[in-house]
Parts: sequence; structure tokens; C-alpha cells
Amino acid sequence: MTSKSAAAAARATVYGYPRQGRNRALKKAIEGYWQGLVTADALRETTAGLRRTTWQQLAEAGLHEVPTGDFSYYDHVLDTSVMVGAIPARHRAAVEADALDGYFAMARGTQDVAPLEMTKWFDTNYHYLVPELGPGTVFAADSAKQVAELKEALALGLDARPVLVGPVTYLLLAKPAPGVAPGFEPLTLLDRLLPVYAEVLADLRAAGATWVQLDEPALVQDRTPAELNAAARAYRELGVLADRPKLLVASYFDRLGEALPVLAKAPVEGLALDFTRSAAANLDDLAAVGGLPGKRLVAGVVDGRNVWIDDLEKSLATLGTLLGLADRVDVAASCSLLHVPLDVTAERDIDPQIVRWLAFARQKTGEIVTLARALERGTDAVAAELAANRADLASRAASAITRDPAVRARSAAVTEADTHRSQPYELRAAAQRDRLRLPLLPTTTIGSFPQTAELRTARSGLRAGRLGTAAYEERIEAEIREVVAFQEKAGIDVLVHGEPERNDMVQYFAEQLTGYLATRHGWVQSYGTRYVRPPILAGDISRPEPMTVRWTRYAQSLTDRPVKGMLTGPVTMLAWSFVRDDQPLAETARQVALALRDEVNDLETAGTSVIQVDEPALRETLPLRAADRAAYLDWATEAFRLATSGTRPDTQIHTHMCYAEFGDILTAIDDLDADVISLEAARSHMQVAGELAAAGYPREVGPGVYDIHSPRVPGTAEAADLLRKGLAAIPGERLWVNPDCGLKTRDWSEVRASLESLVAAAHEVRKELDGTAS
Repeated sequence: MTSKSAAAAARATVYGYPRQGRNRALKKAIEGYWQGLVTADALRETTAGLRRTTWQQLAEAGLHEVPTGDFSYYDHVLDTSVMVGAIPARHRAAVEADALDGYFAMARGTQDVAPLEMTKWFDTNYHYLVPELGPGTVFAADSAKQVAELKEALALGLDARPVLVGPVTYLLLAKPAPGVAPGFEPLTLLDRLLPVYAEVLADLRAAGATWVQLDEPALVQDRTPAELNAAARAYRELGVLADRPKLLVASYFDRLGEALPVLAKAPVEGLALDFTRSAAANLDDLAAVGGLPGKRLVAGVVDGRNVWIDDLEKSLATLGTLLGLADRVDVAASCSLLHVPLDVTAERDIDPQIVRWLAFARQKTGEIVTLARALERGTDAVAAELAANRADLASRAASAITRDPAVRARSAAVTEADTHRSQPYELRAAAQRDRLRLPLLPTTTIGSFPQTAELRTARSGLRAGRLGTAAYEERIEAEIREVVAFQEKAGIDVLVHGEPERNDMVQYFAEQLTGYLATRHGWVQSYGTRYVRPPILAGDISRPEPMTVRWTRYAQSLTDRPVKGMLTGPVTMLAWSFVRDDQPLAETARQVALALRDEVNDLETAGTSVIQVDEPALRETLPLRAADRAAYLDWATEAFRLATSGTRPDTQIHTHMCYAEFGDILTAIDDLDADVISLEAARSHMQVAGELAAAGYPREVGPGVYDIHSPRVPGTAEAADLLRKGLAAIPGERLWVNPDCGLKTRDWSEVRASLESLVAAAHEVRKELDGTAS
């Protein structure tokens, strides 16, 4: 097909869309079901309505093809485990008794059964549930969900394309099941899995699917020859099937690289590539393999992970280059729009000038349609849209909001000495022991305590003017008193104030820093029914006044035990925001670090002896390609040290990370030079403790013994067993006892019982270590 005919055939599509619906209707329905307030039938009816509304909106916006199967009650990887019958043995009885309750048991656990491990979806802030596989895993096809949702869309008269996690990515994301040898490679199950995918594809074809999308984002990472051979075998075998729809293999988040020739040669009808994060590399690689003659190319030219408007003319130039490289070129976002909020027009509090610079999922859909129309009919057909886009881009580039000369001068003046503590860890540790006088295996929590309905009501009342500042502060003080009193009674050694004043660990700070914008309705799914509102980083960052000192000082006035100051680190402030795309991330991180440095110094001046600067996003922001990682880790660890290195030696600096694979960043964890690090470890059975020990990590560690992302209340014996596993790797004098993460999402009844178990376990194991009562 010529370039001209490829352009004439251009269609608009997306890989996926936010699931929650307006006002997070999905979250409310699912949580209502968990609470017994919504029946299973009512939940199914609500979710069917959400899907129907989404598809109709996409079609009305001008999309030619809508995705199905991307909707999920909790997680699309968990949905894939159900689709292929990979149900852990401990959950089979629950799934057989009630499929919906069994599904949620795998996601959240029950009091008697642990959930699946949860970790980050590549380098995003979305969490998926890790498949558990072993040599004895028997796969069995269950395409009921995928077929039903396809039929729903077809019944509306829509052209629909089911979206599935591809078989290679599914196996590469999996881990050995409990009890299986750690060296087991799930990818060895590929030949067992492919017939199941073949059956699902046949079912979808029978249900009316013309195309099926198989997502293979794992192939944009560095892959071994064996893994690339597995991908080649998978798509050779699926491609030669007679009873199947056309196959679109989708990649996103980075360049496809060495996997591109593998998929280009495969007998599949289409490929989807990301042309935002890695446009030049994917363009060069595509030209190097001779393009995709006879195939469909879905070009992800609109950024699916950030909220800035697209440069439409730049995207059209990319699309113009691609027209000669494939039989047909379609237009899409770079990945599923799951990672951005729904609709910017719902934002009433953002300056209308800035709103012009923003595109959420609904606006990105419009951009995709505009680009496809320009390919199909020529730029004259979208002249007005292109002119408006040029004006909006120019408005942002010229705005004074984006540049603060004082901030830039301070950043430029940073020296190497500013990024290092005044004494090495060994000397600091001795000074901190003398100051804090903590017992062996000190207990603490990560920071937040339950965010009750009363607290949320108080915050909304303050925003709406229904509650005065004085009354609001009295309510916060009362909550802090309760949290401190509980911790003292429970026997916790290093306390926190509970963060009752904070809506979110990033948004709270963003609202007090210049350069950030907060949204009212910009919700994005983090995991399950947990949604966050990432702030928007639009300009240079500074801290006008202290952000946390008032509440930390008040909490410390209530107790003789140390109370931690609690801050969010610079990398996490970036990773959990929509960052500006007009300067390097390293420069933005340095600006945030300097603002946090001011806060750290003010906390220390106020008498705070322990300050925690959380960096849970350090691992998730790690580039997917190894060649890009060293540069990232250099500026990321420097930013943390810049924020924390102005403190006295006897001020103990903590950091925290959760729900990620830490093995790739052990050197970077050391480079942070924090005195204590707490990490997720409960679901992964203390794996990280062994990794740190093997790497020779020299400082103090708090691997979590309480999984806070499950409603399960661990008993003392369970927590003590995990603690003993930690002690097998980390000496007792360097081991802390804490939950995996903050407690804001849990109920007080769960928190009280769980922390009492945690403290009791610490006391029990202390006795074993020193032979005396603690």
C-alpha cells in the first residue's frame, strides 16, 4: 500500500481507558460490595453500565475501534491469571465456592489466606498482582469475562478489539509460587500456556472479534536471547493458528529494540509501538528492519502517561514518516489511558490559562481523533484544531509560571559538599544510639494512621468553608493525641503523629510548594480501589513556609518518646506527580530537594531527632533499559542526599520503600546514605532482607512484618516468624520492626490488633536474642 492509501486508511483507537467512571463510581460500588451494602448482581449491573458509558463516549468522540477486556474489578494481570486458570492452591476452594469472592480473596487476602504479592507495573505507579506459578501449574482456559465484554460492545454496534496481557509478558511478570524452588523460571511454562491462549483466541473469534490485542510491554526491557526466542516461538505458534482473529501485538513504555525484528517477522497482522518516550529509537529500528510491509502499525504518538497537550504538528510529522513503513498506520496514545485522569473540564479551580495546556483521557482521545482525521483528509480538515494547539503551546512556553530566577540560581549554586552528611555512618550511628536510647529491635510505623470518615469530613469542611481554621486544627490535634496515646499504650518505640492533616503523601506537600497544581477530580488508579490525585508540576519549585513542623512539634509535646518527622522524598514527589516535560527531570528533582532540605532543617531546629524522607518511587522510576539506569540513579540519589545532608550527625534519617523489586537498586539504596531504611517484605517473605545482606548493606533495616494492603490481621506468631527470617539475614542490632507501609487505608480495629501483634512479636524475639524480659 502506498503512503497515500495508508493515510486514507488511518483509524483512531486507544489501548485502554480509565476504569473508575465519573466520581469513582467503580470504587464506591466495589467497596460497597465488600461492606455488604451492594449485592453481587448490583455490582455487575453498575460495572456493565460503566463499560457501556465509556465505549459510547469513545465512539461519539470519533474513535473507530474501542478496546474491550481492559476493564477490571481489581487488576488486569489478576484477570489474566483467572483467564488461564492459574489460581493458587490456597485460593482454589474460595474461587470454586464463589468466583467473585474468590477473585477478591486473591487480591486482598482473607483472615485465613494470604493474597498474591503486589508490585509496580513496569515504571508506573499502577500495581499489579504477581502470578504464582510452578512446575506443577496446570493452565485451563476461562474466557468468560473477555467474551462477555466483547459481546457487550458488539451489541452496541461498535467495532471492538479485545485486549489481553500477552503470554510472554504474563510469564515474565510471574514468580515461583510459595514452596517452589526460587530458581524456577515461569517462562519454561510457555509451551503449556500457548494452547490456552489459542483456545481463548478461538472463543473471541467465535464471539465476533476481528482483531485481538496482545500486550507485550515486557519486550521493551532488556531480554536474553532465550527470552527473545520464546517470544518468536509464541507468536509463530499463535500466528499460524487457523481459528483466530487478526493479532495486534502491542508494546509501550519504551523502545521495542531487539524484540522488534522478532515481532516484525512473526506471522501476526499488526504491531503497536510507543512513539513518545522513544520515538527516534523506534523510528530508526523500524526503518532498519525494512518497516512492516503488509502489516498494520498502531502508532502511539500521544503521551498516555502525562497530562500535557500534544504537539499535534510534531506528531503529524512522526506519522508522516511512518506512512511509508507499514501497510496501514493507525493513531493511538502511547499506552493505555489508565494512567491519566478522566476529564480536565471537571477542574474548576485551575487557572483557565493553564487548563489550555492540559489533556486528560477525554482530551487525549480528541487529540488522537484529530491526528487520524488529519492523516485521512489532510491538515486543512483540522486547521482550526492545529491553530489552537499552536497557540496553547506558545502560551505555556512564554508563561512566567514556568520559571523562577531565584529558584534556578539556588539550584545552580549547589556543590558536591551539599550532598553529603558531615560524618560517615559509623560515627552517626553511635551518636544516634546515645541520643535515642532505643531497645534492640525497635518498633515503629511508617507514618500514616487510618484516615477516618470524620477526618475526611473535616478536611472537606475546611475547603468548603463549613469549618473554621481553629475548629479544624482542634480536630487534627485531637486525632494526634489519640494516635500518640495509642502508640504509647501499645509499646511502640519511635512514634509518628499519624498524618491526619494529609490528604495524600504527595498532594499534601504539592499544595504548599510553588510550581505545583492540585486537581479536584484528577483521580488515577494506583491499585484495586485505591485512587490518587497526582498533582501537576507546572513550574519551578520552592517552599514559602514550613509544611510539617507545627504538627510534628505538637505530637512531640505529648510524649517523651521520639516522634518522627515525616516527608515525601524528591523522586517520589516527581514520580507520583504529572511532571513538566520542558526540562530534564534531574533539574526538577534538585529543585524539589532544595525545598525539602529547608523543611528537614526546620524540623531539626524544632527538636525532631528522627526524620523520615520516604522514597517508595525510587525503584519504580528506574528506566526499563539498563543502559539508561546509571544516569537516573546518579541524580535520584543525589537529590535524596541534597534533601537530607544538612542535618547533625545525631539526627537519624530514615527512608521507606514499598511494593517494588529492590534487587536492581541495592547499590542505589546504599548511595542514599540513610541511617535506617524500611521496606515491604511481608508478601515476599523477607526476600529483600536476604538481598540486602548479600549486597553487604551496612546500615539499619526495617523489613515489614505486617502487610497493610490486606485486611488480614497478623497474629504474634506470624509476625515473629517473619522477624526471625529477617534476623537470619540482618543482625539484631541493625533490625527494626515495622509494617510494610503506611496505615491510612486500614480500619482502626485492624491497626490496633496488628500493631499489638507486631509489638508482641518484637518482645518475644528480643527475649530470644538476649535471654531477658524486654
